[in-house]
Amino acid sequence: DKVRTAAWREARKAGTARKGAKDPIKGARWALLKNENDLTAGQKAQLECVANTNETLWEAYKLKERLRMILKQTADEAAPLLRQWAADAFLSGIPGFVPLGEKIARRHFDILATIRSGLSNARLEAINNKIKTTIKIGYGYRNLDNLISLVMLKCGGLNLTLPGRQ
Repeated sequence: DKVRTAAWREARKAGTARKGAKDPIKGARWALLKNENDLTAGQKAQLECVANTNETLWEAYKLKERLRMILKQTADEAAPLLRQWAADAFLSGIPGFVPLGEKIARRHFDILATIRSGLSNARLEAINNKIKTTIKIGYGYRNLDNLISLVMLKCGGLNLTLPGRQ
């Protein structure tokens, strides 16, 4: 999405996208973020328009889709494809993808291990989100023990019912 917003700002600076004018970059956010298989006919038309007007944005979309397909492969199939993708991302020169290509090249073996195991960190992210919302709800705590107690109560799986309630 950073590539899309940068392209939109560039179009606004260049004067190609005036206020009220229909620019293909402006309305293409969801089409660019969605998986290729889930696109509607209108979103496919938007992507075609992006492909014809903004080469950098189209290249970023193709890189995103390639990475998504690589991560669905088995670890043995993904190893050379992932290495090639990291090199292509680095060579693309697209600001959001150059550091991503470097990170993927650096963490290559860890990514392959994740593909092999089939595990995700979704549960950990969900618990982190619960902790974050617990801290926000409390507006600060007098001491750390109170915070830890409330987090344990919310995330510990204990279901307490108040008297008189079902």
